[in-house]
Amino acid sequence: METIASPTLWTIFSVFVLGMLALDLGVFNRKAHEVRMKEALTWSIVWVALSLAFNWWIYHKFGSQKALEFLTGYVIEKALSVDNIFVFVILFASFAVPKMYQHRVLFWGVLGAIIMRAIFIGLGAALVARFDWIMYVFGAILIYTGIKLMKEGDAEPHPEKNPIYKLGRRLMPATPEYHGKAFFVMKDGRRYATPLFLVLIAIEATDVVFAVDSIPAIFAISKDPFIVYTSNIFAILGLRAMYFLLAGVIDKFHFLKYGLAVVLLFVGVKMVIAEWYHFPIGWSLAIIASVLTISVVASIIWPRHVELEVSSDALEDIRDNPEGRSDD
Repeated sequence: METIASPTLWTIFSVFVLGMLALDLGVFNRKAHEVRMKEALTWSIVWVALSLAFNWWIYHKFGSQKALEFLTGYVIEKALSVDNIFVFVILFASFAVPKMYQHRVLFWGVLGAIIMRAIFIGLGAALVARFDWIMYVFGAILIYTGIKLMKEGDAEPHPEKNPIYKLGRRLMPATPEYHGKAFFVMKDGRRYATPLFLVLIAIEATDVVFAVDSIPAIFAISKDPFIVYTSNIFAILGLRAMYFLLAGVIDKFHFLKYGLAVVLLFVGVKMVIAEWYHFPIGWSLAIIASVLTISVVASIIWPRHVELEVSSDALEDIRDNPEGRSDD
């Protein structure tokens, strides 16, 4: 496929990504610690600023069309990453992962995601270049996922049901307790996985599912592998900081999943009708940004009502003592 990037540019970008990851884990997060809001906000700003700076460079080097493609792809991937955060919150809660080790799990999860996305994008680019009809398949996948997400609504995801996770847990013995930040420990000459590694498997397995949605969505915006890859990677690199920034409030944006469903439906339909009507990239970006903004604002204006579960014993006490008096 045609691309704006030379082999040298691919190499420079890859070195940049590896360098930032090494700086992250080897310098700023060498010691395990709980990531606070201030740190998460700082890193979120850093990653967004780097992404926009890269977008500005693309604009001056390759023109406004490529810059718009990158920005739209970045916004789509960033929005779809919110679904990852929902899953991370559930995984860390169900496995009772200590907060000081969550960053370590997400770091290796992101590294694995980068490798998988590179493979998926390479395969996707090869398919798009060879088979024109594959865009209809990608579009159908997005439409199906959008409808499914719309129907599920606020239903909790179940990453523990992922077949990759089930297989990993079946194949390796695991300890019931954590051993610091270690993924594996030796006991009686035998290697055991810790719960931290099982969480990592679940995160990687979940990302495979998300990649099936996000990769076709960005190919609907651009067929340039470099634009698809870089917009994807920049969004993923900022995912950990975004998790620590939003983990405590993500459940308040209950309309956001419906917004994401609408985005997937829009992009899917856009791919299916591309042969007959080419939707301007600028309008695509405006529609996607508007849908996401409306879903967030709607969540704030109409907050979800939390139903309190009251036991039968408590109800009986209330009936017997309606004024709240105590016999003690």
